Amino acid sequence: MSELDSRSIPEVISAVAGDLANLVRKESELVRTEVSEKISDAAKAGVAMSLGAALLVGVVAGLIGYTLVRGAAKKVQPGALAPDRATRQIQKDAQLVKEQVR
Repeated sequence: MSELDSRSIPEVISAVAGDLANLVRKESELVRTEVSEKISDAAKAGVAMSLGAALLVGVVAGLIGYTLVRGAAKKVQPGALAPDRATRQIQKDAQLVKEQVR
């Protein structure tokens, strides 16, 4: 505004009111934008936490699975599948038959 303003008092009050309304509108837009950004950041953090938790659960499940597979693999090796008691009993039976035949 120039030093000598030719506007009337109602015109000045109207201009001030318009400027104030414009200021309030811009501030509310700024608040909405900032809140949207914060919500977006929080959502991204939530997704990252979920993925991290899922990864951790996956790793733990993988380790448990690996341990179970190793234990099962030891049980299905050829040496583990041999019928030890039956083999010993057959050897005893064979020895008994040999002794009786003599």
